[in-house]
Amino acid sequence: MSMTDQEHISYDAFVRLAAADPAVVGLVLKGSRAHEGMTTAYSDHDLYVVLADGAATALTRFRGHRTPELDLVFLSLDEFRAAGMPGFERYALARARVVLDRLDGTITRILADKLRLDADEAFRDAGEWLDAYANSLYRSVKNDRDGHPLAARLDAADSIRFLLELLFALDRRPRPYNKYLEWELARFPLPGWDSEALLDALSHISATGDVPTQRRLFAQVEEVARRAGHGAVLDAWGEDLELMRPGPGSPRPLDVAPSRESAAGWRRGAERR
Repeated sequence: MSMTDQEHISYDAFVRLAAADPAVVGLVLKGSRAHEGMTTAYSDHDLYVVLADGAATALTRFRGHRTPELDLVFLSLDEFRAAGMPGFERYALARARVVLDRLDGTITRILADKLRLDADEAFRDAGEWLDAYANSLYRSVKNDRDGHPLAARLDAADSIRFLLELLFALDRRPRPYNKYLEWELARFPLPGWDSEALLDALSHISATGDVPTQRRLFAQVEEVARRAGHGAVLDAWGEDLELMRPGPGSPRPLDVAPSRESAAGWRRGAERR
């Protein structure tokens, strides 16, 4: 088959070829086409082709195949089992869709294993992400206090990444990519969190670095983290914790929206996006 033929093979045509090849034990679709409602006119088909360990197949002539319609990744069964464990691909595979499972559910079970972090792994990771979150939050609040607004906003934006890693690790789940965060929380909320309020707070903090909102959010995070057994990580911050916490009489975390002016500005920006 010529390179031109390869470049123009459709997703459906490739699936038919793969399904007829006994060396192929699984086909797994990831990305926007595996997330209901996320497909656009620009969405390609990101397809994992899982081969029996040691199997030979003529389909490997498509290895590295990448077009606006079809992106193929070939893996042995062992390689597929290890993919994203750990690694950036873990979330993509955890929410991937099985197109072919020739192994009586084995492919499906492998994906399910990627969705659930091991308890020890999750606890260890959560402690590290909590410390990283506290560090960025502390820098943001301190920079705001010391008259460095740009640094404060950048540190606040950095803290969001660590916070999301922490919250999903506490639920023993891989953090979704930013593109799928709203999709994930709408369908699989984090226990104990109001998804809409959390997303509003994250959006406001990312856009403005607003210190009162950061502090109110931290108060809720601190409560959750201590219940999960991570008090020692927080206590290591000593008196610096007081700079991160809301002052006496502050509203409960996330209960109070940003000021009308700042909230309206953020909403206008969101509409433009």
